[in-house]
Amino acid sequence: MENPEKPFSFSLFVKHWKDKPAPELARFVSDIGFDGIELPVRAGFQVEPATAQKSLPEFAKLLGEQGVKIYSVAASTDEAVFAACAEAGVPLIRIMVNIDQDGYKATEERTKRKLEELVPLCEKYGVKVGVQQHYGKFIIDSNGIMRLMDNLSPGHVGVVWDAAHDAFAGQQPEYGLDIVWSHLAVVNLKNGFFIRSNGPEAETAEWKRHFTTGRHGMAHWPRIANYVKERNYAGVVCLTAEYTDLDNKDRYIAEDLAYAKSLFK
Repeated sequence: MENPEKPFSFSLFVKHWKDKPAPELARFVSDIGFDGIELPVRAGFQVEPATAQKSLPEFAKLLGEQGVKIYSVAASTDEAVFAACAEAGVPLIRIMVNIDQDGYKATEERTKRKLEELVPLCEKYGVKVGVQQHYGKFIIDSNGIMRLMDNLSPGHVGVVWDAAHDAFAGQQPEYGLDIVWSHLAVVNLKNGFFIRSNGPEAETAEWKRHFTTGRHGMAHWPRIANYVKERNYAGVVCLTAEYTDLDNKDRYIAEDLAYAKSLFK
């Protein structure tokens, strides 16, 4: 658990800042007011899967020299990633569940088995797996994610609960958080709303998702903050910097962090 005087650690998913080397990224993140980051371990990013066992600890060390932690990585669950996380002191690997061509139920059952098979790696390396819901061709909501948690210890596998994606699925934040509470590992904050993508003259309405700042979407950040504070959550709050207007992402993320901190204090 975190320091009771500072129960929340604020993390930034740095997908949109992949061109910044570690020292520059650390300054950027700390100047805004974040405690640390979620780092994509993907091809084309600062740390790539093929070299992660060497480059992730090196990257973490450079960030740490400026007081910035890596709270999680968005990566595969290959053993090499577990080993790299253990060496770098990264406690969690975040994944999502893409629905395969054989359908939802088949994907769900296969994912349950896969998560069970990952438990020995979680134990061996002391690294947790966090599963996040996501709109579209994924497991989309809290109920769906919790079906994967049957018979799994929250010490090994947990839930990265995402505010915007539960809102897109129509879930009330208090209910969504209550559903996943036993396995809650990270609270993800982003926001968005639906916007019609064709005109009223169209035969059938089509809708798309518009990602916006924390104050202006369907996910009610004040209700989320109040709920987790009432239940004494202590841990990471990750702002994912998902914006349809990415040209202004630096300004938006600074404003969103200030807003989040005002709610969670």
